[in-house]
Amino acid sequence: MITLGIETSCDETAVAILRDGHEILASSVYSQVDLHARYGGVVPEIASRDHLKKLPYLVEETLGEAGIGWCDIDLVGVTDGPGLIGPLVVGVSYAKGLSVALGVPFVGVHHLAAHLFAHRLSYPDVPPPFLGLIVSGGHTELVVVKDWDDFRVVGTTRDDAAGEALDKLGRLVGLGYPAGPAIDALARKGNPEAIPFPRPMLGEGFDMSFAGLKTAAVRWLKEHPHPNLSDLCASYLEAIVDVLVDKAIRAARIYELRRIVVVGGVAANTRLREVFPTRAAERGMEVFFPPAELCTDNAAMVAACAHFRFAERGHRDPLSLSPDANLPLEGWGKAAVPEGPDGGG
Repeated sequence: MITLGIETSCDETAVAILRDGHEILASSVYSQVDLHARYGGVVPEIASRDHLKKLPYLVEETLGEAGIGWCDIDLVGVTDGPGLIGPLVVGVSYAKGLSVALGVPFVGVHHLAAHLFAHRLSYPDVPPPFLGLIVSGGHTELVVVKDWDDFRVVGTTRDDAAGEALDKLGRLVGLGYPAGPAIDALARKGNPEAIPFPRPMLGEGFDMSFAGLKTAAVRWLKEHPHPNLSDLCASYLEAIVDVLVDKAIRAARIYELRRIVVVGGVAANTRLREVFPTRAAERGMEVFFPPAELCTDNAAMVAACAHFRFAERGHRDPLSLSPDANLPLEGWGKAAVPEGPDGGG
């Protein structure tokens, strides 16, 4: 089965072709970073217009790279939430059009569930149950994954996501947007113990909060207007990593899970990848990270999730499906309703 996946939930236009839900024939990602960098963050209207412009060309380019034609596509999967509503509408509308034109099924995919499927693509022999840590610019979630469509959210951020906290530090010190990669590079040369930043909510349940960490950085910079950027980035990043690792390991222990899966853009961070496996191994746990190209937003994970829902659960969505900017993860897979009479394909 050939699945075409589409991802347009934020500022990456992504298209991928999968065979049988696991073999990536082609995966293309067009980033809008340069468009949004001048604003210090994503501008939804600009993102929507650029998705509309780039998506048709990227689909054709990806088909060519995979060496297949339109008639070879058996299934279309697309992110339908959560995310920015304008970009989501572009992707979902295009996917519906393909479904009708090609006479094939159409499946909507939850963006966070798709990130968890990056693990399935990377480690097909390491199935659930496991604890998922989804950590990115817009999301920080701890999820008990009992099956590939059975998710229980046990912890989330009460304010800023971890990646958002990194971007805010980047704006404070002029590192540009997105700041994660720059902070990662600087932190490797710095001392993570140079500045005693707080570890917000450490030891307090499984929810997280990173807004106060940013405030602590603002106050510290007022007292130290000419900082050593490497030490600043290393110390700030260490505080975030300590919270993420502590919360995830404690949650895994409470829910009696021996495996922790880390996905999302921040999962590509060097320090997180160094620290997490060592601390988890001390408690008899394993930690899994996808390769870097599957951590950031991509359409291969969307296609993998769509294939699972259709091939293993018999699900397809009606053309009346509307994108949801705030689509909840818990209960999403189990609440899926089979295709109605207006469904494509």
